[in-house]
Amino acid sequence: MPNQEFSTKNTKSNKDTSIVHQRHLVLNEKYRKDTTSAWITDSAEVIGINLHDPFRTVVSINDKMKVPFKIGVHKAVGGDHDFPNPGDLLCASLASCFESTIRLISNKLRIELVETKIYATAQIDVRGTLMIDKSIPVEFQSMHIDALIIAKNTNEKLLYKLIEGAKRSCIVYQTIKKGTPITLNSKTKNSKL
Repeated sequence: MPNQEFSTKNTKSNKDTSIVHQRHLVLNEKYRKDTTSAWITDSAEVIGINLHDPFRTVVSINDKMKVPFKIGVHKAVGGDHDFPNPGDLLCASLASCFESTIRLISNKLRIELVETKIYATAQIDVRGTLMIDKSIPVEFQSMHIDALIIAKNTNEKLLYKLIEGAKRSCIVYQTIKKGTPITLNSKTKNSKL
């Protein structure tokens, strides 16, 4: 059951001028009428180029925009770390999703943001991925967010509501916190070239 504290149904009249609130009202009605329209798919794709370089690749972000983003391998696992690595991207996804959620909720609550700084970190013992110690899981052992929110026209109670709302509504935060099963389809071929 959705948390009514942060739903668009529990809004006050001072939110009527919030652009986020206005858009959410339209979306709320749309998704109630057609629940299948609420399902979206985000994407990224790597098409291997320069396959003789084991330390660098390019990921194409979003099927429509196809934004190219260079990726490097971390020094801790033998790379040069001359470009952001996948762990950096995971932290970037968490930080950007959390900050975007703060912006949406603050607009809805009519909180005037003056400054935001979201710093996400992920810690891992790489001995697991390098198979040095098989008892160490191949995963980030912990993640952390430092959030600085400076705002006007608010109070501590409302700022607490803002942070709690962001924790509850940030998709990447909730996905990492709860874990999501991953399916894999793979095709392999032995090239005769």
